[in-house]
Amino acid sequence: MDKEQIRQFGYELGADAVGVAAIEDYQPERPPDIRTIMPGVKSLVVLGYRELNGSMESENTRVAFAGRMGIMELSLKNNYLMARHIEDHYQTRAAPIAPSYPLDMSPGIMGLVGDVSLRHAAVAAGLGVFGRHNLVIHPRFGTRIIFTAILTELPLDSDPPVQEELCDQCNLCVEACPARALKVEGKTDAIRCLRVSQPYGIGGMVRYLRRFIGASPEEQRALLKDPMLLPIYQAQFMGFLYTCFKCMAVCPACLEA
Repeated sequence: MDKEQIRQFGYELGADAVGVAAIEDYQPERPPDIRTIMPGVKSLVVLGYRELNGSMESENTRVAFAGRMGIMELSLKNNYLMARHIEDHYQTRAAPIAPSYPLDMSPGIMGLVGDVSLRHAAVAAGLGVFGRHNLVIHPRFGTRIIFTAILTELPLDSDPPVQEELCDQCNLCVEACPARALKVEGKTDAIRCLRVSQPYGIGGMVRYLRRFIGASPEEQRALLKDPMLLPIYQAQFMGFLYTCFKCMAVCPACLEA
């Protein structure tokens, strides 16, 4: 069966979870119709990679993000290899979807909506259910998992959905969020989240530049020693640099599984 061969190949690549979703079961809230990405798409292959517990629980934000960077590099390579495998073995089109950037940064989107909702793809592929934090909870890895996907023209059936309710509504994620971005159930305030989780992103850069441009020469010299400058500089060539993983780190779901 094509699906089982593809699943096995995903595990051989190093994925920790592999699921398949038929396009009709993929029901995102906001992203565009994925047929605009690949008109003949019929299914999605979803790969999951677990976060490292040591990184996730570290108070050192650089160590915490290092684990995420490893997932991103591995998953980008594996997405290409999986898409190539599908095209070569089944003589059909496949397109990889990245776990993060590049993002649509056009007005009205500004990187806040992905071309594919990987959370909804994972749920449709039987890899978990949504929790109070609006992230996917996997039956084994809990919240500590990141998903990627490959669009395919293969007519594959969806894997069975997870029936168990894995979130016990403990609200630890809500209480731990320093941005108070989870106050409204079922909604994550992305702007609040980004202000805290990406302090050295474009918002931080603009605020710094406003201070610098209007300053006197003496003030500018002092601002060159501002502790914000070098982290902002570093983020410009690293990409989106996250410094907060609290909603994932405090979630107790499945940690003992």
